[in-house]
Amino acid sequence: MIGWEDIYKVVVAMAPLYVALTLGYCSVKWWRIFTPEHCEAINKMVCFFTLPLFTFEFTAHVDPFKMNYKFMGADAISKLIIITVLSLWAKLCGTKGSYCWLITSFSLSTLTNSLVVGVPLLKAMYGPMAVDLVVQSSVFQALVWLTILLFVLEIRRTKSEFHINGDDHVIKNDVGGNMEAGIICRNGPTFWTLAKAVWVKLAMNPNSYACIIGITWAFLSNRWHFPMPTIVEGSILIMSKAGTGTAMFSMGMFMAMQEKVIACGASLTVFGMALRFIAGPLAMALGSIAVSLHGDVLRVAIIQAALPQSITSFIFAKEYGLHADVLSTAVIFGMIVSLPVLIGYYAVLEFVH
Repeated sequence: MIGWEDIYKVVVAMAPLYVALTLGYCSVKWWRIFTPEHCEAINKMVCFFTLPLFTFEFTAHVDPFKMNYKFMGADAISKLIIITVLSLWAKLCGTKGSYCWLITSFSLSTLTNSLVVGVPLLKAMYGPMAVDLVVQSSVFQALVWLTILLFVLEIRRTKSEFHINGDDHVIKNDVGGNMEAGIICRNGPTFWTLAKAVWVKLAMNPNSYACIIGITWAFLSNRWHFPMPTIVEGSILIMSKAGTGTAMFSMGMFMAMQEKVIACGASLTVFGMALRFIAGPLAMALGSIAVSLHGDVLRVAIIQAALPQSITSFIFAKEYGLHADVLSTAVIFGMIVSLPVLIGYYAVLEFVH
C-alpha cells in the first residue's frame, strides 16, 4: 500500500525539475540573460548532446535477457491501436494540418516520463518488479517509438524544405567547369530523393542511434559479463546527468517567450490531458488483455501508460517546430496532476483481478 512517505519520495524526484524550469523561465522573462537565439542554441545542445547521452547511459545498463517480452508485446499492440485510430481520424478530417496533429496526438497519448516519476511511484506501489518493467518500458520507448517519432518529424521537415526550395534554380557545371543556371525545378521530390534526404539527416542525428548503440552494448556486456570501462562511463555521465535538467531549463525558456503561461490555451490543454491520462491507459489495457497479462504486471502496465508526458517529446517538438506549445503544457501540467491521477488508478486497479 502506498503511504505518505512514498508520495514524498515522488515529490522529491519531481521538485528539482520545476527548479530547473523556473530558472529557465526567469533567465528569459525577468533577468533577460538569454535572447531567443540563445534559447534556440540551448535547445539544440539539449537535443543533440545531453539527451542522446542520457538515452545511451540508461539503455546500456539494462539487461535485455531479463526483459518481459509479453509486456513489450502489450505495449506494441497499444501503440498500434492508437496509430490506427489516429490515422482513421486524420483520413476522415482530410485537412492539411491533420497529419501534423496525428504526430502530436501520438506523442501525447503514448510517450511517458517513466524514469523520473514512474520509478519512485511504482516502486512504492508494487516493488522492484514494477521498477524493472518501467525501465524496460523506457528502453523500448527510446528504441522504437521515439525513433519512429524522429523519423516522421524528419520526413515532415524535409518535405517542407523541398516545398520551400521547389522553385529555386538548379545550378549545374558545364563541360569546362563553369557554373550556369539550369532549369527551374517545379515538380515535387520523388520518393527516393525524399527518403535519401531523410536517412542522411537521421544518420547525422545522434538521437537516432544512441539507443541502438546502448542496447547493443547491453547485449554484449550481459552476454559476456564485462563492465563498461570507467573512463568511458565517466565521459558519458558528465553530460548525461544534465539531460533532464537542461531539458526542463530549455522548456522554461520556451515558456518565457510565450505570451501566456498556458501557451496553447485551455481547450488544447484539456485535449492533451485526456490523451495522456485516458486514451493512453485505455489502449494499454486493451493491449494487455490481448496478450493475457494479469495480476500486478497488468496493473503496472496500465499505470505506467498514465505517467506524465515525456520531456524528450517537447525537445523534439521544439527542434522540429511542431506544436511545442502543446507539448510544453502537457509536460508541465501533466506532472502536476499526475500524482492524484496515478493514485486514483492504483486504487481502482486493486479491484481488478
